[in-house]
Amino acid sequence: MSDSALSTTGGLVDMAAALAEGSVSARQLTEAALRRIAAAQPELNAFRSIRTDAALAEADAADRRLAAGERLPLLGVPLAVKDDMDVTGEPTAFGCAGPFAPKTADSEAVRRLRAAGAVIVGKTHTPELGQWPFTEGEAFGATRNPWNPHYTPGGSSGGSAAAVAAGLVPAALGSDGAGSVRIPAAWTHLVGVKPQRGRISTWPEPESFHGLTVNGVLARTVADAALLLDAASGPHPEDLHRPARISAVEAARRAPRRLRIALSFSMAFTATPKSLDPEVRSAVERLAARLESLGHEVILEDPRYGPIGLTFVPRATSGVRDWVARVPDPALLDPRTHEAVRTARVLGGLALRVSRRAETALRWRVGEIFDRFDVVLTPTTATPPLRIGALAGLGAMATDRAMIAACPYAWTWNVLGWPGVNIPAGLTAAGLPMGAQLLGPADSEPLLLGLAAQLEAEENWAALRPDSRRVPEGPVERAGSMQDDRA
Repeated sequence: MSDSALSTTGGLVDMAAALAEGSVSARQLTEAALRRIAAAQPELNAFRSIRTDAALAEADAADRRLAAGERLPLLGVPLAVKDDMDVTGEPTAFGCAGPFAPKTADSEAVRRLRAAGAVIVGKTHTPELGQWPFTEGEAFGATRNPWNPHYTPGGSSGGSAAAVAAGLVPAALGSDGAGSVRIPAAWTHLVGVKPQRGRISTWPEPESFHGLTVNGVLARTVADAALLLDAASGPHPEDLHRPARISAVEAARRAPRRLRIALSFSMAFTATPKSLDPEVRSAVERLAARLESLGHEVILEDPRYGPIGLTFVPRATSGVRDWVARVPDPALLDPRTHEAVRTARVLGGLALRVSRRAETALRWRVGEIFDRFDVVLTPTTATPPLRIGALAGLGAMATDRAMIAACPYAWTWNVLGWPGVNIPAGLTAAGLPMGAQLLGPADSEPLLLGLAAQLEAEENWAALRPDSRRVPEGPVERAGSMQDDRA
């Protein structure tokens, strides 16, 4: 059977159904995925590790279980996870250079994927400790956007986004500490779900980056994202956050009632310059008009963010400091990472404690908008994708300013711990993807997914894919080097 016949075009739901009915085997799907990954790796560079032998063994085991009549939601489906999640037998380098030891146990999210029957084909690239909205680093080079290899797929879940957008796997897990699922989803034309804090366990971390970071999903369709979200969800006994179980799959099948939606273009205060690209604004306004055509009421209204920015930095930099303590050779880390650690030494005490205590008041302040509206619609990013190397070689402060200018919309919901869903918003005139995000209060994934599915039925996002025949703008260097684009 050809790779085209075994492509992931049908998506996660269709692939799981084909396996259950016996029209394709897990080994066939896994072999095809591994071939696509190997062919794409020299240019796309989405994967940190590829588990060829282990994945094939898992696929063979899945086929035996299928033949015996066993049925599980993802039995035999090849998937990828981000390289901040532990997979038995693989190192978790989290974008860093150096000799990391293989892990002896799966993280809870990976364990749950295996319990649902998934085959883990590999671990995807992330920038160093997930700090930036691009996926580049001295440890591995540059991960490239399938829509145009001169541009980043975003970050920090850029490897997972690139792998899904390019059709290497039907869906993947990522993590989101300041938009790190939603930003790459926006820049690669995917559905990206940042769930409620604790929905997908971060164990062996009771919480990640002092509550900022959650695990999430990337897929081409809402149904695929919902299936993966349900499979990965659930707490470890020692998790700090344990929201009540939901059924994302059922929610994605339900049309929402008529909703009041706040359309917001305002950005939380950061004391740094930022502005919204006109093409992005126009794309989000078009989606707002589509929502109105579906019967929803859309009104310009902004959440009251207040001093939320002051609470983010102590938590983020303290999370970096926690991780750096585990790195085998800190001398190999990016200078910007060392600067984050220095900041954490100043802010990691009283300022960190105050930041955590402020969360309740911030939820009340920002959440006031949900007394009058059901959902908030904003851009996911302020700009289209950045070029590869756009932030390379910058100092820590310059990187932060450039990062905030490109991505000022997503991080506030990480402070609050609430769910958000990126939805594709179309392409720029240059053919680069843009996204919008649906934001809700605590535990609102069912509402957000139902609304996203309703929009998807009208927009048919999955029909639009990267064109493999696109002619690059110029020579693209190999994945291990960023020299040309940095010049």
